[in-house]
Amino acid sequence: MNKALAAIVFAVIAAPSWAQMTPEGLWRNIDDKTGEAKAEIRIQGNGAGVLTGVLEKRLAKDAKPDDLCKECSDDRKDKLLLGLEIIRGAKKAEGKDVWEGGKILDPENGRNYTLRMTPVEGGKKLEVRGSIGPFGRTQTWVRVQ
Repeated sequence: MNKALAAIVFAVIAAPSWAQMTPEGLWRNIDDKTGEAKAEIRIQGNGAGVLTGVLEKRLAKDAKPDDLCKECSDDRKDKLLLGLEIIRGAKKAEGKDVWEGGKILDPENGRNYTLRMTPVEGGKKLEVRGSIGPFGRTQTWVRVQ
């Protein structure tokens, strides 16, 4: 009985940390060149294991609420940056804490990049890699509590 009780207590205590090893949640992206916070992005699942991410808040000093995605060339062209879906189609890789297979949009240049997201530091940070072929860059996003 004591072992069973200990297992339940451990599961209850550990459950919040397990839940954090996912990209789902609110993230602050940090510019990898300037080190400044640029935006907050909310990543959500659709119930079928596919993640999307929406630009929820812009933090850049020069950001205006009515800024549009002028550089976008798909269905997001001329849409408001606030509320814009910048992550589409990411899925968990089998057997790994990595989400990939989707695309991430850089609204500053309108390009879509192949996406790979990896929770690190117990889910407190998210390594977000966007690439085209062998070329790409990685940003570290910070979970907003």
